[in-house]
Amino acid sequence: MTTRWLSPAEQRAWRSYISAASLLEDTIDRQLQAEAGMPHLYYSVLAMLSEAPDRRLRMTELAEILKITRSRLTYAVTRLEKDGAVRREGCPTDKRGHVAVLTDEGMAVLERTASGHVETVRAAVFEHLTPEQVAQLEEISASITRAIQGGKPGATGEDLPWRRRSS
Repeated sequence: MTTRWLSPAEQRAWRSYISAASLLEDTIDRQLQAEAGMPHLYYSVLAMLSEAPDRRLRMTELAEILKITRSRLTYAVTRLEKDGAVRREGCPTDKRGHVAVLTDEGMAVLERTASGHVETVRAAVFEHLTPEQVAQLEEISASITRAIQGGKPGATGEDLPWRRRSS
């Protein structure tokens, strides 16, 4: 099999993407650590739960939304439980499943932190893009997501992060 190397333009785009993604995640993590004492992942758990009906989601659904392994989500939720921001309940329709629930304390943390988080995202990303570039960013990101999640014909999807048992 012959390796299809990246073209110079693809290599530049790839390296630019990797640099931007790494710097953005670091910027967001630093802001959230300073303001809320938590990493971006924990904030994302709170944010997704705040948007869910009754502020609750099955753990498997939450892992899929966040695109992370179930074990990584379990670790994050366990930490957020210790802080009183989230609680876990048994799933009424599946005795093996669990539901993560955003507590009032967790909602208060989210409300205190959301403004600074949005300002950080705006300053790091959107203030530097035209409306057309924002639309392109959405389109490109959605295309990549669809391609990876779509998998290959006949694939079981077991390689998707939220279906893996460990990270």
